[in-house]
Amino acid sequence: MDVVSVKLFPREVTGKKVATLRRKGVVPVHLYGGEAPPLTLQVESPVLRKVLPQVGSNKPVSVQVEGRPGEDICFVREVQRHPVTEEFVHVDFLRVDVTKKVTAQVPVVYVGEPPAVRNLGGVLIQALPTLEVEALPMRMPGSIQVDVSILDTFDKSIHIRDLVVSSDVTILASPEDLIARVAPPKKEEEPAAEAAAPVAAAEVEVIAKERKEEEEGEEEEGAKGDKKK
Repeated sequence: MDVVSVKLFPREVTGKKVATLRRKGVVPVHLYGGEAPPLTLQVESPVLRKVLPQVGSNKPVSVQVEGRPGEDICFVREVQRHPVTEEFVHVDFLRVDVTKKVTAQVPVVYVGEPPAVRNLGGVLIQALPTLEVEALPMRMPGSIQVDVSILDTFDKSIHIRDLVVSSDVTILASPEDLIARVAPPKKEEEPAAEAAAPVAAAEVEVIAKERKEEEEGEEEEGAKGDKKK
């Protein structure tokens, strides 16, 4: 596996004073984990903009610290961004032991075109964007591909149990969990003519009843008038 490398630098500025670093395009970094002590570091923002998209949170990074021998294999564990500018505010790197398994969220990549979408007008349901995976740091997959071209009917579906991964990779999810299926297209709603008819009939019935009561009232008034005469 090709491992991306990044060089970090010791940081003396801490607390609220780190705002001055950010204004200069420098991002505070925290390196921790393992038996070695945590380190307060920094790196220029353009370096992170280049490195982080390549590794995400599931690919190992070789971290070198200026003034310290050797390197550490790490995973990016937290990335804080400014809510408005989206600039990096803080980044955490987790130091790991390459001989011990770790867990990470691995992206699910859907490949192919389902015939049930192309031929039947269905809608592809992508149930899981990521999967939690356990593996050795250097064996952690960059992604898990799901071939949806087998979905040629609405009855077929793909579950965790159907995925093929390396024997040294464990997917931490139920084998019965759904990964993908094709749902039938939604039927257009028909005009509610039948529903409107009973309402109209009820209205006619009410009007007819009111007219009948009015006519009966008029007849009673007429009868009273005749008796007076």
